[in-house]
Amino acid sequence: MKDDEEAADEDDHGKPAGASASPRRAVSGGEAVSGRYGAGGRGSSMSRSPGPGGDGEGHGGRRADDAARGADTDGSLVSQQIASLAECRSVDEYERLNRVSEGTYGVVFRARCKRTGRICALKKIKMEKERDGFPVTSIREINILLNLHHPNIVNVSEVVMGNRLDQIYMVMEFMDHDLKSLMNDESQMVRSFSVAEVKCLMRQLLSGIHYLHVNWVIHRDLKTSNILYNNHGELKICDFGLARQFGSPLRSYTQPVVTLWYRPPELLLGETLYSTAVDMWSIGCIMAELLTGKPLFPGQGDIEQLDKICNVLGTPNEDVWPGLKKLPHWGKIVLRPQPSQLRQRFTSAFGSGATLTEAGFDLLSRLLAYDPAQRISAEEALDHRCVYASLLMLAIY
Repeated sequence: MKDDEEAADEDDHGKPAGASASPRRAVSGGEAVSGRYGAGGRGSSMSRSPGPGGDGEGHGGRRADDAARGADTDGSLVSQQIASLAECRSVDEYERLNRVSEGTYGVVFRARCKRTGRICALKKIKMEKERDGFPVTSIREINILLNLHHPNIVNVSEVVMGNRLDQIYMVMEFMDHDLKSLMNDESQMVRSFSVAEVKCLMRQLLSGIHYLHVNWVIHRDLKTSNILYNNHGELKICDFGLARQFGSPLRSYTQPVVTLWYRPPELLLGETLYSTAVDMWSIGCIMAELLTGKPLFPGQGDIEQLDKICNVLGTPNEDVWPGLKKLPHWGKIVLRPQPSQLRQRFTSAFGSGATLTEAGFDLLSRLLAYDPAQRISAEEALDHRCVYASLLMLAIY
């Protein structure tokens, strides 16, 4: 059941996700916690644990890095979680109301808890492609989400089962929209997001990503369709099927990750040693998409994707990206010299619908820095003057 990436992950390099050193400063309790969490599976070992005080406060149970200490390989994690399925509650305790969406790793239904009447989402894990048992991607997602507690990360309260082993569901909080569908729905979006609204959304997104990164987790598939949003103005990150815990020094990953339009140039050029900077590039793409209402780099295939990036950011060289020519695919691709047009894209003259201040442009350009070592971190972006004062919640209009 292991692919090349899992085999690469199981070498002896690097600390496990529970390593004592932190890549960024710790998240304060008030920033990382929401009282809404911890209302899950009542005794099931695959339900969300309450916080140290038993009421959802603090970090709300084990952190993702703590959970990894006894399960730092996919094999042991699979065996632990499958053993826990016997203690899960039945899906019959929920009434399915309607189908919401379907993705690579599962089908999502809107549902109601028969006992409490609470509306939730049921994500049915896809099993038909798995010859060797439980999907590793789903194991990772369940493990991470049951151990992460943050107001900007979707809450998974428990895992429930149907009558067969291939009928396994994650019980998640229900959110009204994802950002991609919302932006494409003219009945909901009578106009594009304003710059002020984008700042509010960005602060929530960066807060959730900062929490992931200080807990040694890379999402690896950030895009507007994986960001949920409700009618109270709350943003939550979802779909952790490609998320991975990382250590220091970095491990090598070989499997392609990140949806093409949001994939950073180092991955397009074959880099296998990467870290949190891949998420930050995706956030830059999302910021631009929120401002303009359309993807910034809509390429078809890796080569065209690189050309789209160069068309906006200019063609990179060793001056802006030291080590560029050492990347595996650099010699295989010829990129025509192009100047940067990023600033022009966000002026009234370009007609994109969004005019960025110098502070806004500085944040966007640092998110989209070619050199991953120079790309802004989530912690730094949260402190950036463009988003620092954006504390008001955004409501659907």
